[in-house]
Amino acid sequence: MSTIVMKFGGSSVAHRTQIEKVLAIVRARRDHRLVVVSSAHKGITDGLVCAARTAIAGQLDAGEEVIARQAAIAESLGCAPALLEPFFAELRDLLRGLALVKELSPRSLDFVSSFGERMAVRCMADFFTREGVATRAWDVWDLGFLTDEVFGAARPVAGYEAAMRAAFASEVWAREAGPIPLVTGFVGRTRSGEITTVGRNGSDLTATLVAAALGADEVQIWSDTDGVLTADPSVVEGARNIPTMRFDEAAELAFFGSRVLHPSTLLPAMERNIPVRVLNTNRPDHPGTVIAHNPPANPARATSIAYKEGQTVVTLTSTRMFGQAGFLARAFEILGRHAVVVDMVSTSEISVSFTTHDPERLRPALDELRALGEVATEHGKSILVVVGQHLVARPGIGAEILRSVAEAGVNVEMISYGKGSINFAMLIDDRDVPRAVPVLHGLLLAD
Repeated sequence: MSTIVMKFGGSSVAHRTQIEKVLAIVRARRDHRLVVVSSAHKGITDGLVCAARTAIAGQLDAGEEVIARQAAIAESLGCAPALLEPFFAELRDLLRGLALVKELSPRSLDFVSSFGERMAVRCMADFFTREGVATRAWDVWDLGFLTDEVFGAARPVAGYEAAMRAAFASEVWAREAGPIPLVTGFVGRTRSGEITTVGRNGSDLTATLVAAALGADEVQIWSDTDGVLTADPSVVEGARNIPTMRFDEAAELAFFGSRVLHPSTLLPAMERNIPVRVLNTNRPDHPGTVIAHNPPANPARATSIAYKEGQTVVTLTSTRMFGQAGFLARAFEILGRHAVVVDMVSTSEISVSFTTHDPERLRPALDELRALGEVATEHGKSILVVVGQHLVARPGIGAEILRSVAEAGVNVEMISYGKGSINFAMLIDDRDVPRAVPVLHGLLLAD
C-alpha cells in the first residue's frame, strides 16, 4: 500500500464548507495509507500573533476575538464546547502573562502561534470521525518530530526520521484500518519541551519532512490554486497551470516569491526523490502540478515568472575593494553573523550591491559594514525572476527579456544570471511589478 502525505493549507480549512471538501478528498483516498497535515484555519495564526503583540501593551481583546472565531468554527462542525476549552484557558493564561511581563520573546511568540494548528486538528479529527472517517489528532512532536531551539525558524534535530518511523509503527500503524492521523503542521518541540515553529506558512515544510522520514511515495500540497502557475494570477489574467516541473525549477520559484510553496518545502523531498503534487482543494479533479527529478521536458521558452517584493538593496562602496583579496569575505562575514539572508548580489571593482528581505536583521549589521566603506540603502524594491530550464540554451533570450521590460517603461537596477543558471533575476521597483510581469509573460509564455 502506498503512503501519501497530504497537506491542507489555511484556505482549505477556513470554515465548514472548505473542511467538508477536505473530508471528501480524504475519504476518496482511503485505499492509500494516509498522513494528513493541517494548517490552522485561515486567519487564526495572524490573529494569534496580533493577540500576542497587543497583550504586551495590556490589551487582551484580540485574544478574545481569536477564541471567538475558533469557537465559532468548532461549533459549526458540531464539536462539543469542552473539546477546545483547555486550549482557550491556556491561551488566556499565556496572554495575561505576557501582559504582566510586557515582553514578547521569540519563544513566547512561537508558543502563542502554535495554538492555531493544535486546535484545528482536534476540531477536524472530531468532525471527520463523526462523519464516518475515523481520524485521530496528533501534535507532530508526539510522533517524534523534535526540533532545535531556533524559535521562528526551527528545524528537526538529527535522528528525527528514525524517531518518527518508530512512533508511526507503534502508535499509528500498529493495527490494520486504524484511524487516519491528522497532524499539526508548522509547529515542533525541543527535547526540553519548548514549543517551536518552522516559520510562517511552514506546514508545507512539515509535510515534506514527515514524508522524508516515513519514506512516503508522494506528497500532496492542497491549496486554492490549480497547482503551480506560469505567473501570479492576480497580476497576469492569463496565468495557467504548469503540468510538470523539475525540482530545481520549483525550488527557485518558491524562493523567489511563488505563492504556492514555502521556500524550504522541496528540499526534503528532493533529497529523498519523493514527488510533490500541488493540487486545488476547490477543484480536486484537476491534475495540478507534479514536481519531480525527471519529469517530461517542458518545451516552453520559460517555465514561470515570479517576484519577491519588499526588498532592501544595500550598496557598499570602497576603493579598498580594488584588487584586495578577502574584502568581500569580511563583508559577508558581518552579514552572516547577523543572520542576514542575501537574496541577490552584484559586484564591481569598487562596490558590491546586495538585497535582503529582512531589514530588521540588516539594521545592526550596517554600522559594521560602514567600517569597510560607504553604505547606501534603498527600500521598496522587487526581485523579478524568469525561471526556465532552457534559458541557457537559447541565445539572445536575456536581451529579449531586458528589451521587453525596458519597452514597458521599467528600469532594471541590478541583474543576476549565473553560468548555466535556470533563473534570470532583475531588481526593479515594487511599483513596477504590475507592468513588468504581464509583459514578460506575453513574451515567454503566451499560447
